[in-house]
Amino acid sequence: MGLDDLKISIITISYNDAAGLGETIRSVIAQTYKNIEYIVIDGGSSDHSKDIITKYETGIAYWVSERDKGIFNAMNKGIKAASGTYLLFINSGDLLMDEHVIQDVADMGLKEELVYGNQMIIDGALRTEWIPDTELTFSTFFKTSIPHQSTFIKRTLFDTVGLYNEDYTIISDWAFFLIAVSKHGCSYRHVDRFIALFNKDGISSDPVNYPTLAKERLDIFEQYFPFFYKDYERFAVMEREMQKIAYFRKARYFVKKMIKAAKLGPSR
Repeated sequence: MGLDDLKISIITISYNDAAGLGETIRSVIAQTYKNIEYIVIDGGSSDHSKDIITKYETGIAYWVSERDKGIFNAMNKGIKAASGTYLLFINSGDLLMDEHVIQDVADMGLKEELVYGNQMIIDGALRTEWIPDTELTFSTFFKTSIPHQSTFIKRTLFDTVGLYNEDYTIISDWAFFLIAVSKHGCSYRHVDRFIALFNKDGISSDPVNYPTLAKERLDIFEQYFPFFYKDYERFAVMEREMQKIAYFRKARYFVKKMIKAAKLGPSR
């Protein structure tokens, strides 16, 4: 099998984000790698998302626009529709790093069940590099995870682990990776290549949803890792306290700067 013979399914989930969806679709269909099966799952948007999809329909293998039961239900629809050896989720508003990235990763060889790269996080005008751990440990999943938009998932891994848990609203991708690595011992490899630009507008990035995120993570540890549950709960409390301290230190620093500036008066 030649490198271009490996089919890669790219799945985009979207809801009422026509502008972001258009950018995402263009970044996928611009890829130089030819054996891509592109799937778009729209949640029955009321904006002109459907018009965007039909505009680029020749570059899309399968699409649907219908109401769903949440993001992970939509992602599971994409998985069921996919026939590629590997799956990659690039959701509406996210972009592939450049037009050569899929070809470059394919050239590196895709063998492991999880192949993940680096990710650029976009937060307004700010860009932050996320270079994940090359060795995945408990600490990896306590602190964060591996970047979903930059991870190629072997299709058969969903047969082993199961689809995304639709009972959770935020952390099912994190839970999938955690269970795949720690419970099933799946093979994985980090490639030192930026794969995607992640737009930090999603539900898991909104501070309003942090309590839900923390609760769902605790539920996963209680259900699958009861031996570590108390440790995780204690570490989570410590982490929240450290974040509070860091926040107040930063706030105090800015207040001092403002007071100093006020004392000096306007510059001449």
